[in-house]
Amino acid sequence: MSLKHIFSPLQLRHKILKNRIVFGAHTTNMAQDGLPGDQHLGYYVERAKGGAAMIVVEPMPVHAAAVLTRGNFRHSSDDVIAPFRRITEACQAEGAVMIQQLYHVGAHGDWDNSWHANWSPSGGPSYHDNDGSHEMTVAEIEETIEGFVQSAIRCQKAGFDGVEVWAAYHCLLDQFWTPFSNQRSDDWGGSLENRTRFSREVMRRIRAVCGEDFIIGLAINDAAEVEVCLSRDEMVEIVALHDAEGLMDYVTVGSGSYFEHQKILPTFQYPENLGADLAERLKQAGLSARVTAESNIRTPENANTLLGAGRSDLVSIVRGQIADPHLVNKTREGRTDDIRGCLCCNQQCWGRRGRDYYISCLINPSVGHEYLWGGDRFTPADNPKSVLVVGGGPAGLEAARVAAERGHRVILAEASAELGGQFRLAGLQPRRAQITDLIDWYGRQLAQLGVEVRYNTYLDADEIAAISADEVVLATGSLPEGTGFQKALPHIATLPGVGRGNVSSTEDVMGRAARLGHRVIVLDEGGHWRGIGTAWHLAEAGHAVTIVTPDAMIARELGRSAADLPARQTLAGLGARFVTEAAIAEWTDAGARCVSLLTGEAFEIAADTLVLATGNRADTALYHDLLALGITPHLIGDASAPRLAAAAIREGRLTGLAL
Repeated sequence: MSLKHIFSPLQLRHKILKNRIVFGAHTTNMAQDGLPGDQHLGYYVERAKGGAAMIVVEPMPVHAAAVLTRGNFRHSSDDVIAPFRRITEACQAEGAVMIQQLYHVGAHGDWDNSWHANWSPSGGPSYHDNDGSHEMTVAEIEETIEGFVQSAIRCQKAGFDGVEVWAAYHCLLDQFWTPFSNQRSDDWGGSLENRTRFSREVMRRIRAVCGEDFIIGLAINDAAEVEVCLSRDEMVEIVALHDAEGLMDYVTVGSGSYFEHQKILPTFQYPENLGADLAERLKQAGLSARVTAESNIRTPENANTLLGAGRSDLVSIVRGQIADPHLVNKTREGRTDDIRGCLCCNQQCWGRRGRDYYISCLINPSVGHEYLWGGDRFTPADNPKSVLVVGGGPAGLEAARVAAERGHRVILAEASAELGGQFRLAGLQPRRAQITDLIDWYGRQLAQLGVEVRYNTYLDADEIAAISADEVVLATGSLPEGTGFQKALPHIATLPGVGRGNVSSTEDVMGRAARLGHRVIVLDEGGHWRGIGTAWHLAEAGHAVTIVTPDAMIARELGRSAADLPARQTLAGLGARFVTEAAIAEWTDAGARCVSLLTGEAFEIAADTLVLATGNRADTALYHDLLALGITPHLIGDASAPRLAAAAIREGRLTGLAL
């Protein structure tokens, strides 16, 4: 497939972009004491080496009221200039145009992080929490505009080629634009000209102080489905007004807002290319500014199609280049099959950022650790060894791949006929085929690296000893407890009635080993995709599904990745019943006898089948057998302790690096 549209150069003010792929702005939350350091440097240089034409570095708060996260950069301080110059110069040396985003979230700030009242046009409510905001005076408006200008000056001194002014997601600038949040009656509210005065003044003054050889971008969003947000027609009118005054060189179009946060970083539950519709509308408006489409554009193929159809001039692929920082170069070299495809799971990028950690990536544990591990590249081993990896789940696959990348001779023994382990079962849940795509990617990588993969090979300790490998890696995973033990009822070791039959694990269900009745209870103690995805699969197949959880809400753990609300919406639309803050006291011939964790009241749920999404236990029998033979293997992934796939892949990476 020709991907020529991606590699057409583009003039952007005084710079020529070598291709059409942008690594767009997002908060990595890596700052230490408000300053960018080696962690930032490694992160951004890796994407510059990978071929991104333009990198928009994460947002700089322009004022004390704009601080949002622990890892934000220092606002209003020249201390950031020198450390940023390290980053700009290193990335520019790799051919990347460097931009920094400037932001102020307005009413939706985090006052107990900033220790400053949230500022907004009219004192509206925060959609970050339940706090209110301070209605800005004219003097405070001027103070904030000057904050943008001074931040732009620092960016220029730090070597950035330009700045991107953030007006997306109902931030401060968008709050001024939107009648819902701007109810002022002075020169900063009312008419379109007045409501856009703030943003136009910011951009006009930046141009005046930074000069002609400085790129100015504008970031906006598409949230037209939210009644109080701007429609697409209104957004086109606003952008066209800025364009008519020559205020920006490009505009970036994302999706979602603080009113529907889940669409800002849409998971696999949403269609791809969400930012493309409004981007196309802006292109049709005949703007002088270039248009960048952003939001859930995962692949080079998607990017090329948008560009070829004239729906945008540039495409921002963020999570795709987090997952594989060399996405652009691999595409240019005709190696798209070698691209490690993003899962759109949000578990380690937004999932960690939302917990105020620095971001990483489920499938690429180098993310956030480039400065420690040398990026997504591998140093050959000084003394190549023979390595036996037992288990072809995510931990074993990554360990085998990295060991082979470093020159070791690797055998991977998998007990079943397919790679992936329980991770493959997750890929069989609705809309999660990107997981099976990743497993197929591993298969291709192992073949290219000469790894000997032995399928249907169950090895005992004596057989492992007979292979005489220099290093043995055990990635044998975990098994369902099968007892029905619930953390909510720790005094009951085994669920009464679990031996009656018609009880299965989620692994049984997704592996098609379970015989299911029509009425199914999913007992979900994890609140993650293991239970939720299985319930979705069952409901979609026509079963009457009831989810019982000890949590106060269904899909509690998916809140970390902004996936919980759409998951509940989907399940509710399929007729699933939700029973929260409850446990199952007994499984009977008629169904489940449950107990409320709030009142202790007992109640019955009629059902034919019980599916357990409860805890697993590490499978360590082989490990102890090997120790008895004097062999000390590397124990990784769920075989060490049952966790999420991110932990398994990270341990696989570290083991491969350490061999």
